[in-house]
Amino acid sequence: MQRIAVLGYHKIGDCPDGRGSWFYVPEERFERQLRWLLDHDWQVIDIEQFLTALVSQAALPEKSALLTFDDGYRSMRHGALSRLRGFGMPAVLFVPGGFIGGSNHFDAGIEPEEAICDWEDLLHLEEQGISIQSHGISHRPLSTLDEHEIEREIVRSKELLDGRLRRPVDMFSYPYGDCGKDCGDSARVLRRAGYKAAFGFGGRPMTLPIEQAYHVERVPIGPDTDLAVELEQT
Repeated sequence: MQRIAVLGYHKIGDCPDGRGSWFYVPEERFERQLRWLLDHDWQVIDIEQFLTALVSQAALPEKSALLTFDDGYRSMRHGALSRLRGFGMPAVLFVPGGFIGGSNHFDAGIEPEEAICDWEDLLHLEEQGISIQSHGISHRPLSTLDEHEIEREIVRSKELLDGRLRRPVDMFSYPYGDCGKDCGDSARVLRRAGYKAAFGFGGRPMTLPIEQAYHVERVPIGPDTDLAVELEQT
């Protein structure tokens, strides 16, 4: 039986305001999680291997993990990258196009303000094996939008990233894990736009083949996540 776990991270580092937040994984804890994957025979795969698994799992190992990060925080470059490179592990960074080079105003009053990567950061990350993918434009839950706004979020974000990265973007992460009032409608827009997969938030490791390419659930990862429980007890 082949299994694949898509891990969902946000911020790597310490929460700056002292309140603490589940969305921050301290750097040392993050490194221990990467070491655990290595020690327990979970092979971290890249985006090309994942997309191949959507149509054929023959080339994948028994246990595969895809590392994903939402929101495009600069901690990806200054906290996560060196540890990922130290283990030779690729990853995926989902970026909301309207906030590139800005901060997480979409979480104002909820989470501490944090810088989001600018284009120089994103291009550097791409060179280091981090695949930049789409997280929409405005980081609004799709269920709060009408059909025209949903199409703009999906299509415009791809056009923006395709143009600046000079290669096609293949994957979409639903802001807040919200695929809209009708996930099937969102999937059809994603397919027409040229995406090959889309991700929610909240789930367990999957057995191959992956049945819903436009609603792939991820294992939420926080500072207190026990990978042995989340990944091994399936």
